[in-house]
Amino acid sequence: MTFNEYGKKTVSCVHCQSENVRRRMTRVRIARSDASRLESAADDFSGMEGIEDDPKALARMMRKMGGEMGEDLPAEFNDVVDRLEAGQSPEEIESALPDLGIDESGADSDDA
Repeated sequence: MTFNEYGKKTVSCVHCQSENVRRRMTRVRIARSDASRLESAADDFSGMEGIEDDPKALARMMRKMGGEMGEDLPAEFNDVVDRLEAGQSPEEIESALPDLGIDESGADSDDA
């Protein structure tokens, strides 16, 4: 039943057919702008000087920022974060995944 139908349509329990039921609220989503989500995530990590020297902290930040994006991220993102969580340095990951950051045309994705 939609919110607009509430109180206008008779409902019954799907198990016992009783009409003595109460509406249960489900999760509520709040729409936020991309800028607002990223700002919130950045605030969580302000003052984290030297984060590049702590792979696990960097992974936490990346997971949080990835979650705030609200979009499906490429599998490579999860692979990199998984490696950071395992303690690999960004340099180790870069050497293990030499094609990371290069799009299908062969161009460096940072150049686009």
